Amino acid sequence: MRLRAFGLGTAACALALALTPAALRPAQAQEAPAAAQAEPPAPERTPVQTAADERRKELDRRQDELRDIEATLRGSEEQRRKIESELELVRSDRARLTAAMLDTAGRVQAAEARVGEIEKRLDASTAGEAAIRRSLDTRRGAIADILAGLQRMGRRPPPAVLISPQDILKAIRTAILLGSVVPELRTETEVLAADLSELIELRRRIASERDRLRAELSDLTGERQRLSALVDARRASLGQAEQALEAERNRARGLARQALDLKDLIARMENEASGGRRAADAARTADEERKRLAGRSDGAPARPGSPFGNTGRLSPAVAFSDAKGLLPLPVSGEVRKTYGAPDGFGGSEKGISIATRASALVASPSDGWVVFSGPWRTYGQLLIINAGDGYYVVLAGMERISVEVGQFVLAGEPVASMGDASGKTAAAIAIGAAQPILYVEFRKDGAAIDPGPWWARPELEKVRG
Repeated sequence: MRLRAFGLGTAACALALALTPAALRPAQAQEAPAAAQAEPPAPERTPVQTAADERRKELDRRQDELRDIEATLRGSEEQRRKIESELELVRSDRARLTAAMLDTAGRVQAAEARVGEIEKRLDASTAGEAAIRRSLDTRRGAIADILAGLQRMGRRPPPAVLISPQDILKAIRTAILLGSVVPELRTETEVLAADLSELIELRRRIASERDRLRAELSDLTGERQRLSALVDARRASLGQAEQALEAERNRARGLARQALDLKDLIARMENEASGGRRAADAARTADEERKRLAGRSDGAPARPGSPFGNTGRLSPAVAFSDAKGLLPLPVSGEVRKTYGAPDGFGGSEKGISIATRASALVASPSDGWVVFSGPWRTYGQLLIINAGDGYYVVLAGMERISVEVGQFVLAGEPVASMGDASGKTAAAIAIGAAQPILYVEFRKDGAAIDPGPWWARPELEKVRG
């Protein structure tokens, strides 16, 4: 009870002290406020001083802005130099990448040509073997009859006239029979021996060609894998977003559905598709620059060698009209239809049709910008290249295309690959071919022209077989 009372008393004292007015509190509690009231007030600033302070702050702010601008300019200059350096590096890399692609594409097409020649020889040897077998089969009965007669003669030889003169008539008959049979038997035996020798040689040749074919196919597979990696690297080096590419492809497909013919398709792509416009603008710029340089009379000598040697170029090496006799064929194969030949519908062919191997590599026959890339009507996969000065190269019947609209490609650069002939195109149906068919057409100002003068002659003879 005492403790409880002591606690209540203490609490009451604390409450009374808290309720006591400030004037009645001890002097120590009022010392701090008194000291604060004793400090002298800050002097008031004049309007002149205030204006000077504002001008000083404004000057500091402008100096800070100037330093920021200078820093931004320095950063922009550094960025510009960096971009120029990167651009030069990209151009250098692109040149090396393109050179590697052209070299690999050349090896792939050469290997495809060798494989095609080996397959032709194999087909000829196999056909010869089959013909010899059929010949032996048709003569099997006659040979069996002759051998049976000889066996019977061996068991019952003709009588000796000196020992049995009474059998002279029988001996004469036997001699007549042998005289008529033995020459025929000798002829048949010689033909049979020759056929058997040829059959043995054909089988040896077939085995050798098959070994060579396996080796060539192995090399071709390796080269195609290398080329595929290079194509992927080229696509990655373009730096285009997949979403933007897909939008461009959708736009191209929409325009393709509306186009009435190739001329209309080209016009729509160059007027309404961003990639097609870029290609058309680049082609016009290159044409104007070429004409400007051609108009200069500086007397500079022409550079020796092939005009297509610079793999880092971003515009055609020569005007398309000046490239006659220089362009490589786009694929290895056999020409089935030529320009101007009857098309079977009362008209004439506007391009050439080349039968190829399955999955054959297709290269661009000329420098130019891709105007259209994608499926169109019964053409299969269609690729249109603006070669400048109103010339266009049309490639159709492929299964896969590896370039995009607006992209610049070089002569000999891989752009597509053929299929396995399972998807029939109009060109393949018209020919009735079991092989994939690549259709190639050159156009000038909207009309088809004869591509013959542009092909390099050795290449043309090679593809014609």
